[in-house]
Amino acid sequence: MPHYTNTAQDEVRWLDSVDEEAQYLPQGFTQITDAEANTIRVNLQAAYANTFTYAQKRAMEYPSMLDYIDGVVKGDQAQIDKYVADCLAVKAKYPKS
Repeated sequence: MPHYTNTAQDEVRWLDSVDEEAQYLPQGFTQITDAEANTIRVNLQAAYANTFTYAQKRAMEYPSMLDYIDGVVKGDQAQIDKYVADCLAVKAKYPKS
């Protein structure tokens, strides 16, 4: 699968084949290697991750409340305890700043 980036290297796109290049690729994008695409992707993820507050990071990683409710309805204390432990792990990972 070919990868492409723009000149600012702040975006990576991929197409199913080189044949789609003329039809779907905006001007200013050039083909790059898989390794180059991965490097750009990692850099963008790191930059993007730093834009979130601790509360936003927590919200994205908390387990679903449905897991807790399901445990309560079923009377499954192990499921409830796992939910609480998972929440506490997220709080420890992203402490209030």
